[in-house]
Amino acid sequence: MRRIGLLQGLAADDPVAQANNAAFVQGLQQLGWTDGRNLHVDFRFGAGNAANVRKYAEELVALAPDVILAVSQGLGPLLQATRTIPIVFTIVPDPVGAGFVESLSRPGGNATGFLMLEYSLCGKWLELLKEIAPSVTRAAVLRDSSDPAGVGQFAVIQSAAPGVGVDVSPINLRDAAEIERAVAAFAQTANGGLIVTTSALSVVHRDLIVALAAQHNLPAVYSERFYVAAGGLISYGPNFRDQFRRAAGYVDRILKGQKPADLPVQAPTKYELVVNLKTAKALGLTIPPTVLGRADEVIE
Repeated sequence: MRRIGLLQGLAADDPVAQANNAAFVQGLQQLGWTDGRNLHVDFRFGAGNAANVRKYAEELVALAPDVILAVSQGLGPLLQATRTIPIVFTIVPDPVGAGFVESLSRPGGNATGFLMLEYSLCGKWLELLKEIAPSVTRAAVLRDSSDPAGVGQFAVIQSAAPGVGVDVSPINLRDAAEIERAVAAFAQTANGGLIVTTSALSVVHRDLIVALAAQHNLPAVYSERFYVAAGGLISYGPNFRDQFRRAAGYVDRILKGQKPADLPVQAPTKYELVVNLKTAKALGLTIPPTVLGRADEVIE
């Protein structure tokens, strides 16, 4: 019986967390590892709370598992707690810049895994917003300012802004009341749009954000499909569920004796563009054929 830990930044009952975890467990099963038969999985859920994530990181390390899967912001606290237990990570933005690995090709330590996205993608969100809503001259960028990835994503969007003629300003994702106030204040001036960057907090507050975009008639670009399935306008970004399936392959290789130091950090291989035509119609927008032609999925 081998033992692995899984530190998830979302809540245990969050459908996104459940789907990603299921993809990971299914990937393990396809490789011959079944929870309860030859494998025991310890799950911990941070529910978007940094203090919880740190506490559960220490709990999992104390259990001395064979491998730990670290999702997003769980990686930093886990590496503070152990430099010996192998760690596979998913949805991590800049592991080299953060000091988590020595390089992408040769991680060098006890952690390896899968990049959240290449930061250049963030500029494309702004270009996409301008392409589907040409009248937009202002964009509010919803980001987690306490997360280096939130700072990094906003910096790339800011650098792309002059090229598309859009002024950008940040909205912090600290709590629901602050998000409501900031979006309402932003929407008082015309020609605005939203960009929702990727973070645990943006996932936690996703229903509120989608509702606020509709309430204030703001076209919004998101990073993942589930926002659009819930009524958001358009998303472009990696298929993170695919990362969890691929992470199972790295866990399998480590359980069979390979070291994280020798397994390269991998970039996303699947990107998806998803459009919700019902939401576009409600906003009075006509999605250009060039965008519809590139879409992987169109929700009617």
